[in-house]
Formats: sequence, structure tokens, C-alpha cells
Amino acid sequence: MSWGTELWDQFDNLDKHTQWGIDFLDRYAKFVKERLDIEQNYAKQLRNLVKKYCPKRSKDEEPRFTSCLSFYSILNELNDYAGQREVVAEEMAHKVYGELMRYGQDLKAERKHHLQEGRKAQQYLDQCWKQMDNSKRKFERECREAEKSQSTYERLDNDINATKSEVEKAKGQFYLRTHMADESKNEYAAQLQNFNAEQWKHFNNAIPHIFKNLQDMDKRRTVKLGETYRSFAEAERRVIPIISKCLEGMVSAAKSVDDRKDSAIVIESFKSGFDPPTDFPFEDFSQNLNRTGSDGTISNTPKGERDRDGAPAPRSDPKHLTSRTKNKLWLFGKKPKAPSLEDFSHLPPEQRRKRLLHRIDELNKELQKEMDQRDALNKMKDVYEKNPQMGDPNSLQPKISETICNMEKLRSEIHKNETWLSEVEGKQSSRGDRRHSADNHHHAPQGRESPEGSYTDDTSQEHHTPHHRSAPAQPNADPHEFDDEFDDDDPLPVIGHCKALYSFGGQNEGTLTMAENEVLYIIEEDKGDGWTRARKQSGEEGYVPTSYVEITMEKNSKGAVTYI
Repeated sequence: MSWGTELWDQFDNLDKHTQWGIDFLDRYAKFVKERLDIEQNYAKQLRNLVKKYCPKRSKDEEPRFTSCLSFYSILNELNDYAGQREVVAEEMAHKVYGELMRYGQDLKAERKHHLQEGRKAQQYLDQCWKQMDNSKRKFERECREAEKSQSTYERLDNDINATKSEVEKAKGQFYLRTHMADESKNEYAAQLQNFNAEQWKHFNNAIPHIFKNLQDMDKRRTVKLGETYRSFAEAERRVIPIISKCLEGMVSAAKSVDDRKDSAIVIESFKSGFDPPTDFPFEDFSQNLNRTGSDGTISNTPKGERDRDGAPAPRSDPKHLTSRTKNKLWLFGKKPKAPSLEDFSHLPPEQRRKRLLHRIDELNKELQKEMDQRDALNKMKDVYEKNPQMGDPNSLQPKISETICNMEKLRSEIHKNETWLSEVEGKQSSRGDRRHSADNHHHAPQGRESPEGSYTDDTSQEHHTPHHRSAPAQPNADPHEFDDEFDDDDPLPVIGHCKALYSFGGQNEGTLTMAENEVLYIIEEDKGDGWTRARKQSGEEGYVPTSYVEITMEKNSKGAVTYI
């Protein structure tokens, strides 16, 4: 069906319809623009979200737990997913919105051109009609004038009183008006014929052609809308396979979470290498009492501490006890910041071994780089010696010497760290042997092993430190002065006990906190520096100011420890 034949008289309605079609096209283009803005904002927000939760630490500090690695994999997949949303927005911007805007401009120009042609054709037809109507009115007017002149002539011709000249004048006027009426008639007939011809052309040629162009334009607009609808959907469908892979990657990351592996990593990360503490020994302070009872006297020794074979119970390692007490404090409080030593001696054995291995590996890599650089410089020097025009071989000697010096420094560092590593591994391998032979060390003859490794058999007399009314000044102590004093493998025997005269905070490393009137065990006398080494009943060891405590030493057997 053609608009030219069916809608020949609906120019104004077709004008409104084509304008509605363009408005609808603009409305759809606006919809696409808002849709791609949503996609762009969505992709931007996703990328900001990924950036916010991505780890900001170095690769060495990133956690190795499968749950964390899986989460980072999900973040990477989500970042790729955001990239696909950006692709969707870009496709919509270029292939849909951009195409609609360009086509809308062309459509408006084409519609304007067709409507202008239709208006011109209508104006020309209206002009022809006005000319025909004017000739018709003129012909009608001339006919009335001719009839009037004819009536005047006939009246004067029949009037006997009219003169001959008046009759002749009326007769001439009649003939003139009749002639003018005939000319108007001919002109009107010509204009009428011309108008009818132009009107036929207008409604059979011009208007159908213009309306056909408008109809074709409207069809193309409809087809273009369908194509953009399809492009709108295709922009989304093209990225579905990649988005599916992103989602599959997220599912795979979720499946890779392994609770057993994470638990093993926790053990590997925090394992100290220490052995669990053994049972506390029973320390008998009643050896110096004079017993008058018979052999049947009931012993106050706890039943659970007695050994069936009479052998002494295993002794606990004070280093381990101290570590256990500190670990308890660290678990619920702030872990004290240990000094960062070059040999990592402030770390537990297992952690120290790992750090040393890591450092040795890094030093070996640096050494290999220096060796490669030295070989390259030597080759370049040989080339310069064979071809002096390429360069001076002596100019490379300072760099070669510097590289060799760096290699020697690195080798020295590697040897030093390997020595520390051998020391750690040797201690770990011999820890079990020392633990099995600990019972034999407990029966040292009436003495104790000093930090210097010598035994003392001195049986000092019992003495009492005088009680002061005010707390005396504490001796100056280096915060790390006592760190190395707790590296003994075996606990020191008890040589006496003391009572705290004042409370002591023990803020420095190696010192022991004590409350007023608290009773402590003495395991090492004051060596003249104003500090006495003591042990709490919980097993925690450390140094306390000698002037803060009232000391009572054992009379008969200094350093003897009784195991029940």
C-alpha cells in the first residue's frame, strides 16, 4: 500500500506522523545513553571496589592462605568482569547510540526536504487556483457590464426622445462590453484548463512522489530501530562467554579453598621449634629441719609427684617455661617488640631458621648477579684488548675490582649466615638428646652451674637483707642486658628464697615483675651488679633488684633440689 494513493489528502497528518517517528528515535537514543552510563558507572564502581580490597602489601608480606588467595583470585575475576561491562558500554556507545544520533540527524534533514517539496507543490497549485478564480471573477464582472450596456442601448433605441448620437454612443458601449466579456470568457477558460491540468499533476504525480519518499523514510527509520534493538542485545550477548569464564573462575577459586592446607600454613608460619614444657619439679625446702618423728611420719609430698621407682621427676626447662609464660601474655595482651637482631636470635628456633634460609637465598641471588656482571666485564675487557679501537680495557678495571669486592662481601655474609643456620639446626637436632639426659644433670654435686660454665660449692651462711622503709633506687640496667641469660638449656637449681619488700614493675627485658610480700625462689646470687636472679612459682624467671627483696639462703646444701 502506498501513502500517495491512499493518503493523498493527509499531508498534515503525515507531517505529524513523521515528526512523531523522529521524536521516538530520539527518545530511544536517550534511553541507550542512560543505559551505557549505567554500565560505565557500574564498571567504575566495580574497579574501585576491587582496588579497595586488593592487598596493598608487598608480595613477601601477602598471606599464603588458600582462603586469601581464592579471594584475590575472585577480585581479579571481578576486575575482568568490570572490563567486560566497559566493553558493553563501549559497544552501545559506538554501534547503538552513535549510530542513532547520526541517523537521527540525517532523518531530520531528509524529512525537512520532502516536506518543503510538498509545500512548494501545494503553493504552486494554490497559485494556479487563484489565477483561475481571478479570471472567473473578471469574466463574471464583464458579463454583468455587457448586460447592463445592452439594456441601456435597447432602452435608448426605443426612446423617441433620445438623440441619434446618444443611441450611437450606447450602441458602441454595448459592442465594447460584449467584446470584453468574450475576452474574459476566453481567459477564464484558459485558466480553468491550466488549473485542472496542474491539479491533476499535483495529486497524481507530485504528491504521490513526495508521500512515497516520506513512506520510504519512515520504513527506513523503523528498520533502523530494529537493527539498533538487535545491536543493543548483541553488545550484551558478545560478552556472555567471557563473563561466564569469569564466573567459572570465581567458582574454581571457591573450590580451591583448603582448610587443611591453611591449618598447615598456620603451623608452618608460627611454629617456634620449642618443646612443650615438662612437669614442675618438687623443691623440698624442709631438708634443714630437724625431724624427731619416726620413719612412719606421713609425708606431705603430693601423691601425684612421687615416682614409683624412686627416680627424680623430669625437670622443666626454664627457657621453655619463660617462653610459655610470655606466650600466655602475648595471647591476650600486646606482644613486646623484640629487638631486630642481625642473626635473628630474638626469634624462636624454627622461625629463625626460616629467616636465615630466606636471607641466604637472597644473598646467593645477589652473588650470582655480581658473578654474571664480572663475567660480562671480563668478556668486554677481552674484546677491548683484541680490538683497542672499540675502547680502553683499563677503563673497566675499577668496575671489575668493585664487583669482585662486592662478591667477597656477599660470600662473607653468606658464610656468616650459614654459620648461624648450622648453629640453629645443631641446637634443634640435639634438643631431644639434651632432654633425655636432663635427669642426670639434675644431680650435680652440691652446687650449680654458673653462667660462665663453672661449678661452685660455696655454702654461704644464711643472711638477711635489712628491711628499708622506702624503696631504694634501682640499679641501672640495659633493656637487653639479660636477654642472653635465659638461653641455658637446663634450669638452675634453687639456692634459697626471698620475700619482696616492695613491688617491682619489671619493665625491662629480662626483669621479673613482683608484688609486695610475694615469695620467690633464688636461683642465682647477686654478682655485684645489684641484681638477683629469681624464679616465680609459675616457673617464670628473671632478675629483680637485690635491695627490693629479703633473701634467705640455704645453709647446708646450696643449689640442692629435691625431687619426690
